Amino acid sequence: MKKTTPVVSAKEFIHELFKLQLKAKSDNARYFQGEDKSNRFVNVRFSTIFALAKKFAAMPLREIDQLLNDVHYEVRMGAVSIMDFQARDKKTDLTRKKDLYNLYIRRHARINNWDLVDRSAPYVVGGYLVDQSRAPLYKLAKSKNPWERRTAIVATYFFIRKGEIGETFKIAELLIHDKHELVNKAVGSWIREAGKRDRERLIEFLDEHAATMPRVTLRYAIEKLDKKLKDYYLKLAVTA
Repeated sequence: MKKTTPVVSAKEFIHELFKLQLKAKSDNARYFQGEDKSNRFVNVRFSTIFALAKKFAAMPLREIDQLLNDVHYEVRMGAVSIMDFQARDKKTDLTRKKDLYNLYIRRHARINNWDLVDRSAPYVVGGYLVDQSRAPLYKLAKSKNPWERRTAIVATYFFIRKGEIGETFKIAELLIHDKHELVNKAVGSWIREAGKRDRERLIEFLDEHAATMPRVTLRYAIEKLDKKLKDYYLKLAVTA
């Protein structure tokens, strides 16, 4: 008799997550920087959430959608973690990757914190767009929603891993004077990572923008440079 694959439901995931609440408490409110006043916390360690998400990695999209709709921060973290596991899986075909990408974009209002973006954007968004038009990233970069703007730059990490850094610097150009600190930090972090692949390109970018970019962006961007260069760019920013 042929075995049937058990339905991995959102309800089951939430039930299992709450069972872990007493075993692994953590004050997760300190990590949430979004403006969602309805947000609630289960207070389960993120490592525990990731491990549980891996157990539920076969969850259908309609069930993941239900997790994204939940008011609990950790439940939504579970949702994006499941999406990430599926997008990373070598057995996942292009149709499924497209569906994951579309779900991410369609429900971005529920992916409403910096770490929810960082947990999933590289593989769910970047991993799909690597062989597609990059136009959606530029649309996200111009969004009024800071988490969508963060997605635009964070998604390029997949390209960086493939040795392609051009898109990272192009998106960074659009976001270089962003007003949101957590977008600034992402821009600095990702041009730093791109700079590991091409130091000269990073230096060119800094020569053009260091004097006017937000200081937090600059500090993140120059983190891996030698002290002499760090001091040069920091002084340049001060005297501009």
